[in-house]
Amino acid sequence: MKRMLLVFLIMSIGATFITPLFPLYSEYYHLKSLHLTILFSIYAVFLLPTLLIVGAKGSAWGIKKVLRSSIWISIASTLLFLGSSHAWMLYVARILEGIAYGAFTGTAVAFLIKQTSANKVSTAVKLSGMTVVVGFGLGPAIAGLVLQYLHLQLLRLPFWFLLGMLVSSLVILESLPKHEDSVKNTNKAKISLGVPSNIRSHFWSFIGLPIFTVFTLQGIALSLIPSFARNVIHTSNLSVSGLLILLLLGGGSLSQLVKNPINPVTRIRIGILILAFGAWVIVYSGETSSLFLLWIAIFFQGIGGGWTFQGTLSLASEIPRPEERSGVISAFYFCAYSGFILPVIGVGLLTQFFNLNFALFSLNLFATLIVIYVLIYSVKFNRSYTKIHHNS
Repeated sequence: MKRMLLVFLIMSIGATFITPLFPLYSEYYHLKSLHLTILFSIYAVFLLPTLLIVGAKGSAWGIKKVLRSSIWISIASTLLFLGSSHAWMLYVARILEGIAYGAFTGTAVAFLIKQTSANKVSTAVKLSGMTVVVGFGLGPAIAGLVLQYLHLQLLRLPFWFLLGMLVSSLVILESLPKHEDSVKNTNKAKISLGVPSNIRSHFWSFIGLPIFTVFTLQGIALSLIPSFARNVIHTSNLSVSGLLILLLLGGGSLSQLVKNPINPVTRIRIGILILAFGAWVIVYSGETSSLFLLWIAIFFQGIGGGWTFQGTLSLASEIPRPEERSGVISAFYFCAYSGFILPVIGVGLLTQFFNLNFALFSLNLFATLIVIYVLIYSVKFNRSYTKIHHNS
């Protein structure tokens, strides 16, 4: 289990590694805000269909074979970043990274479960979630520190570090046993989100929507923090944006170690409120050009996002039957990464006509309406959840 979690960590680092380089790419290739947001979100546009296809077909193709291929595609993406000389190469590299991480996400949890004894499956799923969030935070932090303190080939050097990590993840993966299932006719498996009808309403309203909101608000932070820190807060330190993102995501992962409240419904309620509060403080930090307030805002968003992520992932692995768990977890990540697309592009479009703070204000208003709905629905969900636990 530990070795597979290390592969989770490295692949997640690669998924967000590019983030601190956005301002540099903007200057070097003369990219506008809309171009940057598209560069960020095109990753998720290709990740989502890959996740659906691989989630349905991965067992037939061979889970370990798919994982191996995902790492090789990620290596190809990194090499393309290393050799980029035109803006289109960045977009192709991001597309490849989206395909790589979509294929990885669609099979990695299932492979991890196969590596884990039955009594530790729930723990393994939770640890995988924490590892993903830590990796998302470490990627920008490592890249930002390399950019700030190693003044050599700013657009190239960070990717040499990433390339070394990806190669090591390939070596680790090859050291793990296959544990493939001998399943027939899985090539005919339907490509769908795999949420059973008996839990569909609860899933979309109290698992799908909250994690969509987390990735929407944190996706905006991930895509815009480098430009926000540089142009609105006026700091030229390239490591600041990376460390802010580490606080956002790494802090969110560490917050999951806090045991109380134990009830996942209560945890989601509190988490999503803290997440929304942090998002509004980010807007206020822009109005006042306060770096201190930005740090505070990211701290709250990290805690809120971490608790919401943990609570929803816990429910996604708990409420379905064991044989349905893999499909529901894939649907969970589908909802999560959907939050990276339309809202992020929406903010990019709004910044063509309004300032960044107005765009963030509009997004926060949209997210706040979702939060209100989730909190209202939580009353209905909690009644069903309490009955299930009382009967068991």
